[in-house]
Amino acid sequence: MSVYMSTQTLPLFPLNVVVFPQGVLPLHIFEARYLDMVKQCYRTGTPFGVVAVLEGAASSGLPFARIGTAVSIVEFDVPDIGLINIRCLGQQRFRINAASQQKDGLWVGQVDMMENDIAIALPDDLARTSENLRQVINALLKQGISEQALPVAKPYQFDDCAWVANRWCELLNLPLEEKQRLLELDSALLRLELIQDMFIANEGR
Repeated sequence: MSVYMSTQTLPLFPLNVVVFPQGVLPLHIFEARYLDMVKQCYRTGTPFGVVAVLEGAASSGLPFARIGTAVSIVEFDVPDIGLINIRCLGQQRFRINAASQQKDGLWVGQVDMMENDIAIALPDDLARTSENLRQVINALLKQGISEQALPVAKPYQFDDCAWVANRWCELLNLPLEEKQRLLELDSALLRLELIQDMFIANEGR
């Protein structure tokens, strides 16, 4: 059962992506409404919310998922006029209670912030998921990709169930709807068990 911490107002950024807590999200911003949004968030050190644009989401009254992830800007660069490059880090999930669209097209939501997954030691029967993740990261580094450019940010927490599960959810080539379902699960352990089941199913093909 989800536990809610507080209610906040968040600017929302609908994208074809699902971000998990502690996940990395690089963005190239060029639309006026989002240029203004990221400038404001960077100046004030406040987060914005990333929500997935899903087929059928409009049936819930909004054109995107009602559960998303608040992200903070950790890198900010202006390479040219009208373009901002940012690198964001996922903080915590939230559930949208209500949302409205401003005149400039920016969505703003009244959201309940959700507690992050409780840190759980990796069970022995799921240890392979952690080792496989370690191997993927090491392989990328051996290819000459810098740690700064990796799709996974330090500190690496290979012994934490939620961290390993969330990184796999981001890295695996899964349908957006499936990633959203994994994000909405209250149990990080269940999330990781489902990831391992996917590995086992692929090995059997």
